[in-house]
Amino acid sequence: MQTPEAWLLEGPAWVQYRARVDLLGQPEDDPGVVSARHAMLADPQVSGLIEELAGWPVAPIVSHKSAGHALHKLVLLADLGIRGDDPGMAAIVARIWEHRASDGPFQVLTESPARYGGTGQQAWAWALCDSPSLLYALARFGQSEEPELGAAAAHLAGLVRANGWPCAVSPELGRFRGPGRRDDPCPYANLIMLKALLQLQRWRESDAARIGAETLLTLWADRRERHPYMFYMGTDFCKLKAPMVWYDILHLLDVLTQCAWAREDPRLRDMASIVAAKADGERRFVAESVWMAWKAWEFGQKQRPSRWVTLLAHRALRRLGMAT
Repeated sequence: MQTPEAWLLEGPAWVQYRARVDLLGQPEDDPGVVSARHAMLADPQVSGLIEELAGWPVAPIVSHKSAGHALHKLVLLADLGIRGDDPGMAAIVARIWEHRASDGPFQVLTESPARYGGTGQQAWAWALCDSPSLLYALARFGQSEEPELGAAAAHLAGLVRANGWPCAVSPELGRFRGPGRRDDPCPYANLIMLKALLQLQRWRESDAARIGAETLLTLWADRRERHPYMFYMGTDFCKLKAPMVWYDILHLLDVLTQCAWAREDPRLRDMASIVAAKADGERRFVAESVWMAWKAWEFGQKQRPSRWVTLLAHRALRRLGMAT
């Protein structure tokens, strides 16, 4: 499958930038990359996210699936390639650094529901369904060599078990736990933990990363029988969707294809074949489901092909040699 690169380069500046770097392999000092990056920083949607996040944490997390929460907006900025030294980012990064637990992980302002064992109160805390996203974002923002970030990664990675990462939270959240069996791995925690560790040289080939990847691949293979923590991998899971904020096929494929050791795994290739089959006659992809919080973005509609969804799909498929 050939990538529609010319079409991608006609899209928003942030699509152009990532297409040049990720698909065309152009270096950061290439004039086309420099121009696209400057245009991305000036894009009202991108600069608007940065302005909004200047008030971090903006609001407490009540549901991790709330796609419009500031945490997910932060992750999109990291996905786009925003850096910690870009205009407006230094203050955001500094505010995130202000809240670290004594044992290392970065914290978010959380309101844990009492019905799930939480306190029902707002508190700065961490959970394996949020702190890894902060770790990922900070690493992408250029903080990966900071010793404290390494300590946060070590603490979270150390929570892995033989069957992957469980549902785990800091003491501030009381007995909060997702709706699942205590011994089960949490699919979403494994996804974002692996995503974060792949940004860090020390952890990229670690046993923890390999366990996380194997857990996710096993859950895919067993998806008809196993639904830990009520994460289903059926029709809705297989719909292409952006941004990559939750547990769905495009997000999972993007993360797992970064693991060189997994690229020949038949389970991963099975997943990739489902995505590849969704391309239209011009090798473009349409978002099949949308987050209403992102409806103003070009991937927030289902009527026409999305350049961002197309880029994400082709980037993952290229890593497997299934696109050129």
